[in-house]
Amino acid sequence: MRLVLDACVLYPTVLREILIGVAQAGGYVPLWSARILAEWQIAATRLGAEGAAIASGEIAGLRADWPEAEVPADPDLEARLSLPDPADAHVLAAAITGGADGVVTLNLRDFPRNRLEGLRALSPDDLLMDLWLADGARVEAVVAKVQARTERISGRDQPLRPLLKRAKLPRLGKALDG
Repeated sequence: MRLVLDACVLYPTVLREILIGVAQAGGYVPLWSARILAEWQIAATRLGAEGAAIASGEIAGLRADWPEAEVPADPDLEARLSLPDPADAHVLAAAITGGADGVVTLNLRDFPRNRLEGLRALSPDDLLMDLWLADGARVEAVVAKVQARTERISGRDQPLRPLLKRAKLPRLGKALDG
């Protein structure tokens, strides 16, 4: 399964690390465009110069680890697409150009089914729940690794359910904590 990751699921660190970790474990193939990565970079600058520098390093790492993931822009395709938020047309265009099965986004309202040209829009929680139901061990191993890393960096316990809720993964948190 090939999925375009919208900037809104790449920017929160824990969410991105889980999504990319599951992809690294063979759960799906991630895709993005240069513009999606640029949107992440812009969002990170709101945290100041340090946030922008960290995002630059993480983006460089993703590009190095996933050289085939970046989909070229197709301005003609983008121009003919119609979404409730025209600024999201580039995300759908990247999905179509990249031969994706869908888009992973937190902005599902901006990707109505009848305008997706046969693709699916999935929340990260829905995607990860589907992948967990198919192969629980893979998802659980990635989540445990991200949780441990978060605890190491923060210097404090990070209970699983609240951590995943903050990462916009409440259903997955409930399933794994239950």
